[in-house]
Amino acid sequence: MPPAERPSVRSLPRRTMSAATGARSAPEGHGPDAARDVTIVAHDIGPVRGMERQLSALVLGLEQLGHRITVIARACELPASTNVDFHRVKGPSRPFLIAYPWFMVMGSLAVRRWRRGIVQVTGAIVLNRVDVVAVHYCHQVATATPSRAAFAFRFQAKLASGLKRVGERMCFWINRAAVFVCVSDGLANEIREHYPALGERVVTIHNGIDTASFTPGVRRSDAAAMRKALAISEGRLVAAFVGSEWERKGLAVAIEALALARDWDLVVAGGGDEEHYRALADGLGVGEAIHWLGITRDVQLVYELADAFVLPTRYESFSLVSFEAATSSLPVLATPVNGVCELIVDGQNGFLITQEPRLIAERLALLAADPSLRRRQGEAARRSALEFNSSRMAAGHRELYLRLVPSGACGRDVEGMSR
Repeated sequence: MPPAERPSVRSLPRRTMSAATGARSAPEGHGPDAARDVTIVAHDIGPVRGMERQLSALVLGLEQLGHRITVIARACELPASTNVDFHRVKGPSRPFLIAYPWFMVMGSLAVRRWRRGIVQVTGAIVLNRVDVVAVHYCHQVATATPSRAAFAFRFQAKLASGLKRVGERMCFWINRAAVFVCVSDGLANEIREHYPALGERVVTIHNGIDTASFTPGVRRSDAAAMRKALAISEGRLVAAFVGSEWERKGLAVAIEALALARDWDLVVAGGGDEEHYRALADGLGVGEAIHWLGITRDVQLVYELADAFVLPTRYESFSLVSFEAATSSLPVLATPVNGVCELIVDGQNGFLITQEPRLIAERLALLAADPSLRRRQGEAARRSALEFNSSRMAAGHRELYLRLVPSGACGRDVEGMSR
């Protein structure tokens, strides 16, 4: 689908940094060498969970383009061949109510000490003035969801949501002179709506997919073995659900739809209150048709063994898993959230659904009755998703950095961005 008109990286003028940023000097000169040093600040970078995998792909892509990367994070798991200067921020990752403020303080000190060149921070996680804020979520729109239904978990989630909203407003205000890079057009519109003063400093660089890793058919034998291990009979249709935060992502809706679409099994990859959802499935008579994989690093294999992808989620900033499923040539059944609206054309490369189980079941029934429809939609989904590749994401960031660093320093005044 054609993207909405928005400020582009190309509309950024070339500017120089004011001394108030406190950044270490980048290499002197003009052109590519001036933007060579880049510091990425994040909680975690690695092969598990969507944002962490995107950060990993960004670091690898930037390194391939010749950038010298410094990473400041709690954890950074990258291939051994990667030449990254990693500075670990020691501290807890849980519970959030302790881990978040801890990293905000200790991470800020680490950034002050170790920053080099352009500094890009992932969300509202430090108090330093930086050059680029990568926005993967708008906490003014979507609230945290509890991992369990118990009161203590819900109360903690409510406190966490409030803390995230306050932290987001504070960090965005501190960095009101930065460039805000959103991972989808829909998320960019949310940031402009809730932070109107930032409007002309908001751009979109879409997340990128490793299209080679998600090429359909390359894991066929592994997928057949996995189906056998899960006791899924040959010829049985399988829908995949990938993600945690099951309440927000609509796992209950997917299970209820499965009860109305008995031609399908469901594989669930991710973490959550498995006992609660198993009880729901058993109560609907589909307990044996659902296969629980837990959190897995091998999401490619999950898509390989499936015939369709289902995600009746309430909110996403990009929905990386929908793009991965599409790249794997699966018909995508997803709600029209951010990202999905830019990928799926209803009826052509998947179906736009609601959180109504009967509608999802009807769409699954259409796919079950027509193998050629599954094939056509899957092929169309891959064609649509190939545009959103990791190389393009890295190149978009490189172009941004070159616009910000014309003479060895980061741009503070980014005026003239057109809507």
